[in-house]
Amino acid sequence: MKYFEITPLDHQLVRTAVEVISRNYREERHTVGAAVLCASGRIYAGVNVESCGYGPCAEPIAIGAAVGQGEKEFTTIVAVGGWDDRYPLLPPCGNCRQLLWDYAPAATVLLLKGDRLIKVGIGDLLPLAYRNFYDD
Repeated sequence: MKYFEITPLDHQLVRTAVEVISRNYREERHTVGAAVLCASGRIYAGVNVESCGYGPCAEPIAIGAAVGQGEKEFTTIVAVGGWDDRYPLLPPCGNCRQLLWDYAPAATVLLLKGDRLIKVGIGDLLPLAYRNFYDD
């Protein structure tokens, strides 16, 4: 697995995800915040949306906010949990990994490895993405 260099923008991305969930946390409604950095340099945030059965994760909400503003290229994404003052970084679920692959196969994801912030490519998190089978 290749690790990418952590930049000041990566730290801002984490702060943005923490800010959005700390403002909007609501148990059993909004528990995860995400932030996505676009190629334009703009950052968009979102929170998960729960309903009686299931709701979208925070990552697609953040991507949707970016798309709604005309963004087309995503470079880095992060998700954090809001149920704890430490705001732990969360790896994307399987559905979000596929979504990231579909929208931004060259994107990177911020994660924690122990106590260290790391950045990996979405391809490393989803090595056999669904469309890979048909692209070869």
